[in-house]
Amino acid sequence: MKFVDEATIEIQAGKGGDGCVSFRREKFIPFGGPDGGDGGHGGSIYLIADPGLNTLIDFRYKRLFRAQKGEHGKGSNCTGKKGEDLYIRVPVGTLVFDKETEENLGDLTTAHQTLLVAQGGQAGLGNTRFKSSTNRAPRRTTSGTPGEIRFLRLELQVLADVGLLGLPNAGKSTFISAVSAARPKIADYPFTTLQPHLGVVTIDYDQSFVIADIPGLIAGAADGVGLGIRFLKHLSRTRLLLHLVDIAPLEGDPVADAIAIVQELEKYSAELANKERWLLLNKLDLLPLESQEQHCQAIIEQLAWQGPVFKISAVSGQGCQTVCYKVMQYLSENNAIDE
Repeated sequence: MKFVDEATIEIQAGKGGDGCVSFRREKFIPFGGPDGGDGGHGGSIYLIADPGLNTLIDFRYKRLFRAQKGEHGKGSNCTGKKGEDLYIRVPVGTLVFDKETEENLGDLTTAHQTLLVAQGGQAGLGNTRFKSSTNRAPRRTTSGTPGEIRFLRLELQVLADVGLLGLPNAGKSTFISAVSAARPKIADYPFTTLQPHLGVVTIDYDQSFVIADIPGLIAGAADGVGLGIRFLKHLSRTRLLLHLVDIAPLEGDPVADAIAIVQELEKYSAELANKERWLLLNKLDLLPLESQEQHCQAIIEQLAWQGPVFKISAVSGQGCQTVCYKVMQYLSENNAIDE
């Protein structure tokens, strides 16, 4: 399935039904009086978060959504039928903006959460509403009001506890495959990951967390180089970033590569750049055993890294389980603080 994380749609709530002009006509009952009923309210439009969806691809072709109009009022004081509300299913994690004003209308972060995005029109009043002691036969009614019309911009931000950050071929996809059941494409060329992947890491029967693998960044991504920074928004909801660095790249320098990623992160968002970030020195298996520690220590010192550091090999699984246990401990402790 093609991954679509942004979409624009037009929504039109239903118009309210008009009020009715009618007079009671019954045999042997003179001066029957007005009996025109009100119209029905127009249908409103809601967005509902569906945990079964993980992309906005449904809006790639269908972009116009209309709710049902309210029926007009009828005689014998019959009120018109209300237009049915329309519920549009979107993935959990969808942000909703008014495209014209850029107002943030809501954020659907929990399953089955609903958000009213277009109010249906109000019903018109029938002539019964206008009778009085001085106006026994009113012919006045009101028309139903139009429903709201809006252009919405939907933006999907995947929900994950932990995000993976790094250059293409740093080993992010291999790492998520090693610690979860996710199976992203893995190959020996850049940009094998073209869309975000989520994996569930299970530590114990009652302990797990969700990890997100996004397409790799390269120097100049903030200016549109490579795949740009389009997918960085998917890391904004995470609570922890794991920065993977290839310690034995075929080309380039691990320290320069790590600094380039941090710079692109800072250009994109200061908030994201200041998020808790751990360093994972990957591809330990490519170095001789006797030089691994010295090589890793040199990278740490050149980066002047102050946070946690883990030395791993995603392809062999070395050190990966330790990272997962430490991540689970960090998330649990911070949950307790938040509560």
